[in-house]
Amino acid sequence: MSDLDTQIPSPFDPFAEAKAEDSGVGSKEYVHIRIQQRNGRKSLTTVQGLKKEFSYTKILKDLKKEFCCNGTVVQDSELGQVIQLQGDQRKNVSTFLVQAGIVKKDHIKIHGF
Repeated sequence: MSDLDTQIPSPFDPFAEAKAEDSGVGSKEYVHIRIQQRNGRKSLTTVQGLKKEFSYTKILKDLKKEFCCNGTVVQDSELGQVIQLQGDQRKNVSTFLVQAGIVKKDHIKIHGF
């Protein structure tokens, strides 16, 4: 019987890290940059997860001026405030946020095709 006891593996939870991240212990706050397809070739870039202390309207104004596109700030019930920009501006927005010192590069997640 002692051989069986040594062969039985100990309980291992493969999702332990994911649960620890959800609990908020040492988890990072990410800024999510996504693209949404509108109609035809038209697309929309959304930025969510910026800290509440930043002025979304001022960031939007700088983004619009820098990339020559239109945009708006939308209030969502689940996500909070979300910045929307016309076109595929994912790489541009990520480099802008890093250069402006708003977000560190490892705290940005870019989603999309």
